[in-house]
Amino acid sequence: MNLPVIDSNASAKPVAAQPADPRRHLLDVSLDELKDWLVSNGQPGFRAKQIVHWVFQRRVSNFSQMSDLPKALREKLDEAFRIWVTGEAALVTSSDGTDKLLVRLPDGGEVECVLLRDGVRRSICVSSQVGCAMGCVFCASGLDGVDRNLTMGEILEQMLRLQARLDEGERLSHIVMMGMGEPLANLNNVLGALDVARSKDGLAISPRRITISTVGLPPAIDRLARAEVPYNLAVSLHAPNDELRDQLVPVNRKIGVQAVLDAADRYFESCGRRLTFEYVLLGGLNDSDDEARQLASLLRKRTAMLNVIPYNPVEGLPYKTPTKRAIDNFRSILENGGVNVQFRQRKGGEIDAACGQLRRNRDSIKTQNIGTQHGS
Repeated sequence: MNLPVIDSNASAKPVAAQPADPRRHLLDVSLDELKDWLVSNGQPGFRAKQIVHWVFQRRVSNFSQMSDLPKALREKLDEAFRIWVTGEAALVTSSDGTDKLLVRLPDGGEVECVLLRDGVRRSICVSSQVGCAMGCVFCASGLDGVDRNLTMGEILEQMLRLQARLDEGERLSHIVMMGMGEPLANLNNVLGALDVARSKDGLAISPRRITISTVGLPPAIDRLARAEVPYNLAVSLHAPNDELRDQLVPVNRKIGVQAVLDAADRYFESCGRRLTFEYVLLGGLNDSDDEARQLASLLRKRTAMLNVIPYNPVEGLPYKTPTKRAIDNFRSILENGGVNVQFRQRKGGEIDAACGQLRRNRDSIKTQNIGTQHGS
């Protein structure tokens, strides 16, 4: 066994590991659970909504700021719960106003979330897992696989941290579950977090302004349909046939393009919300005229929007942004083929805005390090 070398002249004593904070994460506690806790501590249950209002509407991160609660209750709450359990590891801001935040979790894992400013819209993109198991070959999020699912509270805390970056008078308008991870592989916690986000006691965001992105997991899409909440569904297609999609999205080998499209159709039938299909355009790989024609054949009869996203290069990966000519040809074929298509403007390009890039590259880019800031 190799023992560590100890400097005999050093006077500092070893620092003992800090025990884990035993307090519960308030954002993992349902409203009913909070009411039960209050009643068991001799408080009226209605105070639960007051507490939730302070956190989501008044944007506080400390129980001591909840001025309409009795001081003794605030102290008890602080003994039992923490509002925020994560830290902010890094922040980068683009010239177009996009903020990207790297959030450090209690166990040391890190996830990314993004605030996008576009006119009066204030949209956020939130992660659902630490890493990703779907294996999309061009995506930085899944290069190291998946570590774990995020809890409901960890998903909500990303939303609150991004909300805290808004100026007074601004409010979040849209949520996109399109950060790190596959949301439908963590559906229980994603739906729990979105239930709070759409609640009038939470962020009060209409489900019609909430989008859940997926590579296409048919059983989970069907389960989402059974939830009967009209969220927008965005399916990351990336290829018009199984041969190419198997290469780009390895999980497709167990599913198939047609099964994904059939599940998306069932979701549309259940809620009537127009489908969105995402297609990352990779130079020289899935951007040919033939692939555009195949894609048009798949989508022309569907009530759907196709978002085409020219690839955002990731350091260490061989994929490249398509040429302007390839982009123009692809667009023309789709439009002439009767597809409702838009080419998404790349926002935050200079800050590694594609999910997973900041986590991988933060040591090699200039970031504004804002330390570890824990709430109570």
